[in-house]
Formats: sequence, C-alpha cells, structure tokens
Amino acid sequence: MAGLNGTAGLPDGMLHALEGAYARPPRAYHHFGHVGDVLRHYQAVAEGPGWLQPREVRLAVLYHDAVYVPGRKDNEARSAALARAEIARWLPEAEVDADRVAELIELTARHGQLSPGDFRSSPLAADTCHFLDCDMAILGADPAVFDAYDRAIAAEYRGQVPGWLFRIQRRRFLKGLLARPRIYLSDFFHERFDAQARANLRRCVTGKR
Repeated sequence: MAGLNGTAGLPDGMLHALEGAYARPPRAYHHFGHVGDVLRHYQAVAEGPGWLQPREVRLAVLYHDAVYVPGRKDNEARSAALARAEIARWLPEAEVDADRVAELIELTARHGQLSPGDFRSSPLAADTCHFLDCDMAILGADPAVFDAYDRAIAAEYRGQVPGWLFRIQRRRFLKGLLARPRIYLSDFFHERFDAQARANLRRCVTGKR
C-alpha cells in the first residue's frame, strides 16, 4: 500500500466497494466527502506529530463510517467488521493489523465520552487520540462550515427519528461536549481547534446564530 494520502495504493475493487458503501443509504454528511475531510486532517498529523501506524490509521479513516444508518447503535461495529473483511479480501499480503483498524473504528462510538487519560497506558495512545480528533475536527471549523455540518446531521435523521427527539438528543450531546474540560484529546488538535469549537457549540446550544 504505497503512500499515506487519500486512497493511494488501494486496489481498484477495494476502492469501488468502499465508495459504494458510503453511498448507501444516501447521506447528507457521512458520505465519502466526509472521509476526504478527515483524510486532510490525517495528512496534517502526518506532516506534524506523525503517526506510529500510518497504514492502520488511514484504513480506519477510510472505513470508520462505511456502514451508517441514522439511529442505529451498531454502525461502528458493523463498519469495523466490514473493514476486517475487506482488508482480508484485498490486502492479504500487506501485513495490516486489522485488529487495530477495527479497534479504532469501534472507538468512534464513544466520541464525547473519552479523555486523554483513558489511553495513557497504551503505546499507541497518540495515534488513538489523533485519529479520534481527526473525526471531530469539524466542530472547530469556520462557523459557516460548522452550521452546514449541523444541518446535514439533522437532515440524515429526518424521517428516521422524531424531530423533537432528535433535537433533545442532539442538544444534549453538544452540551456535553461543551462541558468537557477537553473537547479534543490531543494537544495538536486542542491548540488548533478548541476555541473555535467552543464558539460553534455555544452558538448551537443557545440558538444564537
């Protein structure tokens, strides 16, 4: 698997299947464009503090939302299982640690519940924190980009969850993030995005936007 950027080096069949997975069901936010955004943050880490396991993290980025049905509780577990199967199918000789890829993907189910100390004993703590922060970097985007993201999440849940229930749960989640001492687990993302993320979250939970 050559290169660290984007989908470089993936077999054509693997890439086509991956793009197809992200197109089902049609999504307003968790589509393949979201993967591209997360990959840009992946590359920023590669050019900054660096990755200990760049191949595994890149594959986790590529597959982390491959299975996504709004409201389901097993999206992450199913995405992890798909990643394992596709790695075994398409990259049998690449010596990829598929268990690690799956572990990272499954951790995305715990966004907003984790702290840096949860990974202190792991030799791969930095990779874990940077990976999870890449997925949450959207919170610290420019206000217009953040607002478009927030609308897209609402659109994905429309028709899947009653509107009143979505609004309560969404506000609870965002307020919980805002109340945490650290939104981002790594210093790299904390220093770059914390202030803007808090400003975006405040606007969202107070309705002042």
